[in-house]
Amino acid sequence: MELTFIQSFPPAFQFSGGPGSGKGTQCIKIVETFGFAHLSAGDLLRREIASKSADGAMILNTIKEGKIVPSQVTVKLIQKEMELSYNHKFLIDGFPRTEENRVSFERIIGVEPNVVLFFDCPEEEMVKRVLNRNEGRVDDNLETIKKRLTVFQALSLPVINYYSEKGKLYTIKAIGTEDEIFEQVRPIFAAFEAIPLNTRWNWNISALVVVIDMSQRENSRKNNIIVLQQL
Repeated sequence: MELTFIQSFPPAFQFSGGPGSGKGTQCIKIVETFGFAHLSAGDLLRREIASKSADGAMILNTIKEGKIVPSQVTVKLIQKEMELSYNHKFLIDGFPRTEENRVSFERIIGVEPNVVLFFDCPEEEMVKRVLNRNEGRVDDNLETIKKRLTVFQALSLPVINYYSEKGKLYTIKAIGTEDEIFEQVRPIFAAFEAIPLNTRWNWNISALVVVIDMSQRENSRKNNIIVLQQL
C-alpha cells in the first residue's frame, strides 16, 4: 500500500458500508490503537430514544420504518457530544448517510473528504452478522434489516458513487477476521499519526483516505475528526 502526501486543506476520513459490514468493530480497534474518541450516531440516537424525549419518540418511529433520521436531529446530537468531550480526535460513526447529509455535513465542517473508505460486504453476510450480534437493538430484526439495506442502496450508494466518480473512493474488503480487515485499515491511520502535529493540519493522504485535522484553526480544540457512515 503506497501513501502519497500532498499539501492541501485540512483533510477528512469518511467510512461507508451497509449495516453489519464491520465498521463498528473497526472503530473499536482504531480507538484502542490510535486513541480516537468514538462517537456513534446510532448510539446517540438510541440514547435519545431511551430518554423518552419527543425527539426520541420520533427517532424510534423513523428507525422502525427503516428510514433515515432527519439531518438536523443527528447533527445536533453529534455536536452536543463533541462539545462535552475533552478528547481532540474523533471517530464520528453513522453520519452522513444520504446526499442531503453529505451536503449538510460538508457545509458545517467546511471541507469535502478527499478520500472515502467503503467497507464492501455481501448482503447475506451483513444480514447474518446483524442477526447474530444479539445486542438487543430495536432495529436488529430481519424485517428492519432488509429495510435498512434497501435504504442504504437507495440513499447511501449515490453518496459512495459521488466520491467514486471523483476518484476519492477506496474499498476495504470486509470479509475475513477482524484482524485481517484491520490490517487494511491500520496503515492509513498509522501514516496520519506519523505526520508531525505542527504540520499535520495542512497535509492530506492522497488517493486513500483523508483526515479532518482542525488543531490549527482559531478557537478550535477539536483537531481530528474522522467521519464514518453506517446504518
